[in-house]
Amino acid sequence: MRTVIFDLDGTLADTSHDLIDAANACFETLGKGRPLNPEADAATAFLGGRAMLRLGFERLGKIGEEAPVAEQFPLFLDHYAAGLDRHTRLYPGALDAVERLRATGIAVGICTNKPEALAEDLMTLLGVRGLFASLVGADTLSVRKPDPAPYVLAVERAGGQVAHSLLVGDSATDRATARAAGVPCVLVTFGPAAAEMPGLVPEALMRTYDELDGLVARLLPES
Repeated sequence: MRTVIFDLDGTLADTSHDLIDAANACFETLGKGRPLNPEADAATAFLGGRAMLRLGFERLGKIGEEAPVAEQFPLFLDHYAAGLDRHTRLYPGALDAVERLRATGIAVGICTNKPEALAEDLMTLLGVRGLFASLVGADTLSVRKPDPAPYVLAVERAGGQVAHSLLVGDSATDRATARAAGVPCVLVTFGPAAAEMPGLVPEALMRTYDELDGLVARLLPES
């Protein structure tokens, strides 16, 4: 069975605004206002909670200090869990593309560096969890992307084989994960880090989800 595994944040869904809001809530609790901007800092949002907190503290003059980042990270997760889907939306065409893959017998799953429970809740809130045969998060295993093990597990739980799979993502982490797993990588170019994607030299770049069917046919031909 051919299998397509998707990253979540920045690939399937634009989660940046809700992530930034959660990080800013930490700084507001500290009496430091809202140092992060949902639009200008969207690329940092897709690097994770610690990256956003680190950037915020740097703007407050705490450069290179990891202790406040570690202290605030659990609170960030709490704030984020309370507002998972206030602004988050699937990217245009993502739902239709996933349904087309499923209709042609291709298994689909998710491999994300978002904590598994939060990813499960978000996909359920968006009404699409049932479309994906697997979901592996940052804490499903003891390692996370770019280690290939979470990707391999996502493929296997979807009923596929790694040799007949590919990864759709939006970051250097996804590129490195695909390389470590020995599978093709499709990187999207509609996110805030679009300009960086060609330099990562993936097997394919995807401008819109309308292109996914053709890319899968080329990179995962039917045997």
